[in-house]
Amino acid sequence: MIDRIVPSSPGRILDVASGTAGVALQLASRTPADVVGVDLTMGMLGQGRRNVARVGLSGRIQLVAGRAEQLPFPDDTFDALTFTYLLRYVDDPQATLNELARVVKPGGAVASLEFFLPPSRFWRAWWWLYTRLVLPAGGWLTGGREWLRVGRFLGPNISGHYAKFPLAWTEDAWRRAGFENVGVRVMSLGGGLVMWGTRSSD
Repeated sequence: MIDRIVPSSPGRILDVASGTAGVALQLASRTPADVVGVDLTMGMLGQGRRNVARVGLSGRIQLVAGRAEQLPFPDDTFDALTFTYLLRYVDDPQATLNELARVVKPGGAVASLEFFLPPSRFWRAWWWLYTRLVLPAGGWLTGGREWLRVGRFLGPNISGHYAKFPLAWTEDAWRRAGFENVGVRVMSLGGGLVMWGTRSSD
């Protein structure tokens, strides 16, 4: 995902669903940009600020609370934008993409990372066993009941999202939001999905 942002040499990047700032830190280390990370969860933002301070990047990375569906920034604020594991958690993915597009300058690069369903029946069967059995069991063994719930949630959440919003719909949603040159790369035997595009100048 970050490889799709680096060549544009952006001056200011918005990282949506920034969490503990893992992507923001990579963006700051691989581009000259100032980075603003937005996340809904205060606990993650707190850990993210500690992560940023630990590597001495507090001057270039700012983490703020906010919702992707209603970003606290004016139109055309950022030269580039990234988002990770976001669209499965919003009620209206199209409206969210529209809002992301709003804050990106015309011509700005946008890229995302998300889980995906393996297209191959063979790998999808293994993916189903992993997400329904191995992942919950691993969660239980390493984190108890709370992580068991997390493990049980992820697989059905991914399957349910793509049953409602398949990849073809998502590509069209990017275009309807005002992105052009939309590209897709399926990774990790189909378990991961990187998408990218540029904000239309129209």
